[in-house]
Amino acid sequence: MGRIADKFTELGGRGEKALVTFITAGDPDLATTEEAVLELERAGADLIELGVPFSDPMADGPTIQLSSERALAAGTTLPRILELVKKLRTRTQVPIVLMGYFNPIFAYGAERFAADAVEAGVDALLVVDLPPEESAELKSATDRQGLDLIFLLTPTSDLSKVETVSRLGSGFIYYVSVTGVTGARTSVADTLSDRVTQLRGDLQLPLVVGFGISTPEQAAKVAETADGVVVGSALVKYFEKYQGAELVRELGAFVSSLKQGVRSAVNV
Repeated sequence: MGRIADKFTELGGRGEKALVTFITAGDPDLATTEEAVLELERAGADLIELGVPFSDPMADGPTIQLSSERALAAGTTLPRILELVKKLRTRTQVPIVLMGYFNPIFAYGAERFAADAVEAGVDALLVVDLPPEESAELKSATDRQGLDLIFLLTPTSDLSKVETVSRLGSGFIYYVSVTGVTGARTSVADTLSDRVTQLRGDLQLPLVVGFGISTPEQAAKVAETADGVVVGSALVKYFEKYQGAELVRELGAFVSSLKQGVRSAVNV
């Protein structure tokens, strides 16, 4: 098994759910990202999603769009992100997922990118604008390298889509809890619990839920039924407010509170 499967097995053995945290690689620079990843893990993050900045992030709300702009302005590129992951692997074995859009991977070359990603220590890819039905080229490359390829389900996904994602996906399944773009919400949809429970009965892989989760209370509610909870925009906002050691300290405190929320759901 890989690091992702091992992590879910480890958590399941303790009766815990996963906290998955998202930050944009290179915001405000890659040195800060390195320290942020280590702090996220120390504070309780079980898996880390590193956003690959892109000039046209159509699935992202304003917070992550601005984060991508800051990262691109700092000179962040896909090869430099792989260098960062390789450097991180000398300091941590936390599972790392690269999350982004297909264009940079296409420009890099799917086969070469999959090989270089594995060599760097990446565990999985999540390509938000590449549906499973159009993923054959990339999936062939990731399968050959043993790299997990994660797919999305949404509230509008029909049974056929669920079956396709279940068959082609690996690592975990990412359920988008709301329609629309990323961004913190003030509440969790009342129908989410029933939908997640239904989907978990149809899927063999762990099901994690993201988009709009921004407080420990929301994380706890989602963790009652999901295998994991993703928090992104609420974390990325810290990069607008703080910098340096203060940024790392505030990130850690917030992630600790999120982890406490996720853990509290186990006893619900």
